[in-house]
Amino acid sequence: MAAVAKKDTGKDVKLYNFAWSGKDKTGKAIKGELRAAGDHVVLATLRRQGIQSISVKKLSQRSGKKITDKDITIFTRQLAVMMKAGVPLLQAFDIVGKGHANPSVGKLLMDVKTEVETGSSLGQAFRKYPVYFDELFCNLVAAGEAAGILDAILDRLATYKEKILAIKSKIKGALFYPIAVIVVGFVVVAVIMIFVIPIFKDLFKSFGADLPAPTQIVLNISEFFTAYWMYMLGIIVGGTWSFLYTYKRSKAMQRGMDRLLLRLPVFGDVIRKASIARWCRTLSTMFAAGVPLVESLDSVAGAAGNYVYYEATKRIQQEVSSGTSLTVAMQNQNVFPAMVMQMSAIGEESGALDSMLGKVADFFEQEVDDSVDALASLMEPALMVVLGGLIGGLVVAMYLPIFKLGGAV
Repeated sequence: MAAVAKKDTGKDVKLYNFAWSGKDKTGKAIKGELRAAGDHVVLATLRRQGIQSISVKKLSQRSGKKITDKDITIFTRQLAVMMKAGVPLLQAFDIVGKGHANPSVGKLLMDVKTEVETGSSLGQAFRKYPVYFDELFCNLVAAGEAAGILDAILDRLATYKEKILAIKSKIKGALFYPIAVIVVGFVVVAVIMIFVIPIFKDLFKSFGADLPAPTQIVLNISEFFTAYWMYMLGIIVGGTWSFLYTYKRSKAMQRGMDRLLLRLPVFGDVIRKASIARWCRTLSTMFAAGVPLVESLDSVAGAAGNYVYYEATKRIQQEVSSGTSLTVAMQNQNVFPAMVMQMSAIGEESGALDSMLGKVADFFEQEVDDSVDALASLMEPALMVVLGGLIGGLVVAMYLPIFKLGGAV
């Protein structure tokens, strides 16, 4: 699949996958794949490597799905395993890229491999694709390359991404169920109001008697739904689209929503614990990799996942850079529980800050797991009661006139 690579010339160059075969200097048949702008580039590259009798074939383009965090996490773990096993870096990219079920991931990895082949370090190659490899990822890889412990850093990075992915999945799962039930409930009520209750309305007209108050209220609501349902649908869809569009582009709105989320009853506590777990896990991973504390806090701010903790981390970074200890700087922000600051203080005094923060992250990740499980077990009966009461109330309101008529007879 064609890709666009930014070159120093400022022009966009389309790259394609080519399969090639040929013979090396000893006459041994070899083959492989290469990404290049054209077959002439492939031929020139291979000839410089001493390969002769070259046959080049352009591979067919394949469409792929969107690259997700899960794809990057799996790739990181696979690369870490192969590096620990002693597989050469470029060969590892070949193995993972060609064997991936998502062609988009394969293309991305081949692009990164091409960057490395042309002289870039692995960290520099990753930095050219910031949509998929964030600052933390690139910083850790660069630190691993500089220290000669890339395999260990990749292993730590894979563990970090797996834990972060797990905690995100937990929170999304906790939020998805009630939202899905509420949406389904709204659709069911709307269908009843628009299509079912008008039938009862025609029936009640033949009674020639005053309707009970609950029934009359439901009929009035049904008339409103029937008359204005298209406008209501437009307002809901348009409002949702406008909210999401504005949210993605407005920092002030994101900041306000993040503050609001932390104040929500029940859910706010889960989100706060998840943010603290990510904050501690990120700082622990960066510090253990040998990245200086002030520089580590840059990546930590972006990885917290909440603007309240992003802004607090930036203030912590400023205080630490001016000589304040990490624990004191954290205390000044009033966003961390006492346990986090105590463990941080112990870590600073003992020289084991990464280990202590890792233990804090483990604790809060377990707290999130327990909170989400408890929330799920309570949410199901609560939602059933609400929906049952709503639907049951509509049914009772519609049958009250019939019961009244039967009593009169």
